[in-house]
Amino acid sequence: MSDRITLTGLRVFGRHGVFDHEKRDGQEFVVDIVVWLDLGPAAASDDLTKTLHYGELAELAAGIVAGEPYDLIESVAGKIAGEVLRDERLTAVEVTVHKPSAPIPLNFDDVAVTVFSARADENAQTGRGPEPPRRSA
Repeated sequence: MSDRITLTGLRVFGRHGVFDHEKRDGQEFVVDIVVWLDLGPAAASDDLTKTLHYGELAELAAGIVAGEPYDLIESVAGKIAGEVLRDERLTAVEVTVHKPSAPIPLNFDDVAVTVFSARADENAQTGRGPEPPRRSA
């Protein structure tokens, strides 16, 4: 499935981190989400109910980032991916959580983690679902 919806640069204030001051003071996180689904029915009908409402996708992710604090952004990304993949029309989701103000005492632009989750039954039945980005050795 090559159809997808991409949401990038969602900025949300959250309180995630292993240090007390991160949970106390919080910071801005940036979230990117890619979801794979068949967009043919929506394209043919021009009907919003035949696709994923990206405004609702943004609200769901923002609620998780602004909600319960986690120590790891891996946990935040995993929680978002799990909740998004509850929509049975989706075959896969990729969530990247950026922590540009991570407490690292060096100059850097960004720290991010990416979680990829695919519906196992879809890939097993068709042998075709999206594959995670290839990592170079």
